[in-house]
Amino acid sequence: MKHIGVVVFPGFQILDMVAVAIFELANLEAGQPEYEVETISEHGGMVRSSSGVEVATRAFGDPAYDTVIVTGAMQIAPSSPGMLAFLNRALIASRRTASICTGAFALAEAGILDGRHATTHWVHARTLQERFPATRVDEDRIFIVDGSVWTSAGMTACIDLCLALVENDLGVDVSRAIAKKLVVYHRRTGGQSQFSAMLELEPKSDRIQNALSYAKSHLHEPLTVEQLADIAHLSPRQFSRAFRDETRQSPAKAIESLRVEAARAMLEAGRHSMEAVAADTGFVDTERMRRAFLRAYGQPPQAIRRAARAL
Repeated sequence: MKHIGVVVFPGFQILDMVAVAIFELANLEAGQPEYEVETISEHGGMVRSSSGVEVATRAFGDPAYDTVIVTGAMQIAPSSPGMLAFLNRALIASRRTASICTGAFALAEAGILDGRHATTHWVHARTLQERFPATRVDEDRIFIVDGSVWTSAGMTACIDLCLALVENDLGVDVSRAIAKKLVVYHRRTGGQSQFSAMLELEPKSDRIQNALSYAKSHLHEPLTVEQLADIAHLSPRQFSRAFRDETRQSPAKAIESLRVEAARAMLEAGRHSMEAVAADTGFVDTERMRRAFLRAYGQPPQAIRRAARAL
């Protein structure tokens, strides 16, 4: 039986409690109690989340859990001395220490992230790096594992983190079955980007949105302006003008962003050759893909793949 301690504090983000459901489903899927989850806080009793929902907790005690998971918050505030002391004891006594979203700030305050690679919600990643320069923050990761310390990005990334913890314990078949019951994709890889090219483009009209959706599902095709304009039921000139007005990018630049994002996901999955990735995402050849990666990330595809394998 693996004992999981979920650490909460006044003002924690209630969405992070999704972690509890994942371990519950793991028990059901395994057909036996693999996990016992306990919600803990410094003083015990009812603890109020930022949304107003309260949860019952036990006070910090024996720090020897299998895994301690620190929740995050919408508003970042200094952790109490009692919290920091408990986290440092837990780091030594427990098998794994993890944080969800801005819970990484608590780990960093405790010195647990010194010299380690870590991530957090992309909105707060640069603040984490500035406040704790000894931490190696990667703002473009869903979750990161560095030794016994696991950190995740924000909000729904708690699902990816906890599915990965279960996969680490019980295997991929169990984590995949849990993801199916949660009606989510089987977990995103830790190296997958927090960002989405489609979300960043934010088209305002259905016409431009339809053209982008078509492009995303046909990246292996040439995707000319004329072709996309036809999807949007506009002339090429009208389409180009409307596209720039709504997305602040040219069609060519936007399509390249979609291709780079898709290629990166394939590379991080690690199951495809460079040539296959370039062909499937419409770059035609690896040299064009390399140049696009340099423009987007400042490093070639090979470096992206090596970094994903190292996580």
